[in-house]
Amino acid sequence: MDIGFNLEGLEPTSVKRSKLMEVEGVPFPSDIAENWGLIRAFQARPDDLLICTYPKAGTTWMQEIVDMIQHGGDPQECARAPIYKRMPFIEICLPRRINSGLEEVEVMPSPRTLKTHLPVQLLPPSFWEHNCKIIYVARNAKDNMVSYFHFHKMNQWMPEPGNWDHFLENFLTGKIPWGSWFDHVRGWWDAKERYPILYLFYEDIKEDPAREIQKVAQFLGFKLPEQVLNRIVHHTKFENMKANPMANYTTVPSCFLDQTVSPFMRKGIVGDWKEHFTAAQSERLDDICARELRASSLSFRTEL
Repeated sequence: MDIGFNLEGLEPTSVKRSKLMEVEGVPFPSDIAENWGLIRAFQARPDDLLICTYPKAGTTWMQEIVDMIQHGGDPQECARAPIYKRMPFIEICLPRRINSGLEEVEVMPSPRTLKTHLPVQLLPPSFWEHNCKIIYVARNAKDNMVSYFHFHKMNQWMPEPGNWDHFLENFLTGKIPWGSWFDHVRGWWDAKERYPILYLFYEDIKEDPAREIQKVAQFLGFKLPEQVLNRIVHHTKFENMKANPMANYTTVPSCFLDQTVSPFMRKGIVGDWKEHFTAAQSERLDDICARELRASSLSFRTEL
């Protein structure tokens, strides 16, 4: 199964950086926005599991954790295909590929595990109608922004990010693909009061992966013996995933993801923001976070 990365025969010159177009006030790459009707009409099934994050907040990490849980901690089962084929990205689309991609997802056998970066208000209604289980992972704004900046640079389909200062301004105002980080983390936080959503934090998983993996397993109805849990913790360590071609996106052509610019899995740490932010930029973002998250009980750690 493949959605968005069905790139056989793709010529390097056919991958061009996207322009941004808004859908209900949220910016998306134009290929997604132009096919929004098809995406919104996506038909979830009651036993679908959805993994949701703001981009570059630990999505692939959680996908691999979930796949290992679902397959009893067997790394060979999780090597059956690249992660983007095992757990398709429901809204991603490249020029001329949207219909076939969604059709392939629709013919996947149940139960399906799917991925999205959509803000809560734009999730296809069928997920709510079927009360599907959703795992959401949130990452502190500073590290999330650094990772997203480098991802923009290496992903030849994403809009041109400009320099760090330019990207910072766009991040703070939500003028980047998938919109405002603040709206995203806050919207899904509020939704967990009404729907079966497990809301996790990237920093918590880094601090104690065994504890957080057990939370995921319990949410999904699995009991993990200690031996299996330890195997999952080991398999999903950052350095092991970075070396795993079924998780590190090295199977995607370099004309699309240029890992000579920046690896898809770059550092995977908490606190890398200190290498990028000036003291003034850090203080400014702290102030904005305090204001934007004041009405919720959300709080983030920017170091461990």
